Amino acid sequence: MAVTKMVRRWRDRMVVTGDGEYCDRLQTLSDGSVRRNFNPYLDIPWDSPQFRVIPDDPRWVLAKSDPLGASAWYRAQPLEKQIAIGIWRQTNIAKAGQQFESMLIRGLLEYTFWVPNGSPEYRYCLHEAIEEGNHTLMFQEMVNHTGVDVPGLPRWVKWINWVFPLFASPMPAFFFMMVLCGEEPIDHLQKEILREGNSIHPIMERVMAIHVAEEARHISFAHEFLRRRIPEMRPLNRFVLSLFYPLGFRVAASLIAKPPGAFWREFDIPKSVKKQIFWRAPESRTMLREIYGDVRMLAEDTGLMNPIATVLWRMFRIDGPASRFRSEPVRHAAVPVA
Repeated sequence: MAVTKMVRRWRDRMVVTGDGEYCDRLQTLSDGSVRRNFNPYLDIPWDSPQFRVIPDDPRWVLAKSDPLGASAWYRAQPLEKQIAIGIWRQTNIAKAGQQFESMLIRGLLEYTFWVPNGSPEYRYCLHEAIEEGNHTLMFQEMVNHTGVDVPGLPRWVKWINWVFPLFASPMPAFFFMMVLCGEEPIDHLQKEILREGNSIHPIMERVMAIHVAEEARHISFAHEFLRRRIPEMRPLNRFVLSLFYPLGFRVAASLIAKPPGAFWREFDIPKSVKKQIFWRAPESRTMLREIYGDVRMLAEDTGLMNPIATVLWRMFRIDGPASRFRSEPVRHAAVPVA
């Protein structure tokens, strides 16, 4: 009997057709996917001479918005090594993105398998799954073009990659929280590089521009989904989620922004430098806090920023002011000229 009630409650929460405002937002997102979408083999000229990857191209030097690129150690390296590190790092971020998108697609399909007929969530989730499928092709093509054999995510994540999609149906709020854990850091890093305005390689520039454009819809959906679902949760479940929320985002930041062990061995980088860059350096700690302005806003709006959770945000060094609106650019105070 208890199991029957649980399943009934689970299925009832999937019925969203009575929420007109939520359905209208999903319709807007679905229309956007129809009107403006990208094909990685039509919108990126992979075989163009300008897209060739050559080992001495300075456009692969890491931007200062990257915690590694901002470090004094990296800036002190010879140009050839800076380029090699830049190619490896950007290629590995693309590979990690491809692996994360794979888990996301499987979770979206698992969730939509159970949604009731007529639900606008089905249509939008399938639009997103198609776009994420194109992103996996795009990221893998970038990896192939650079010719660097990178591992992407850490090995332990690969071994349990099949677990994450299983949460999509029975625990959708937890699943879409994990979706934001993966999407927000990559989106922030890419937007900061594009905003910096430096000359970057055309492959990287085009891949990031396409990903940022479509990821805006995907992140918007995850935010809207959680805004609707979290207030409906039982108090105990919501409290538990509030504790996992900062923990998940802190772990995700390291998984995505921090290179895997193979990187440090490849370039013989001292452990002291690794510890300083991730996350002892003031610049990297600032970046860590800036990544999550939007999710702090979501936590405050949905009641996840309780006193105990606030302590965890501070302990994990990802606390700070919440965004006033989603995708609010980070504004640094101007330094006075002496």
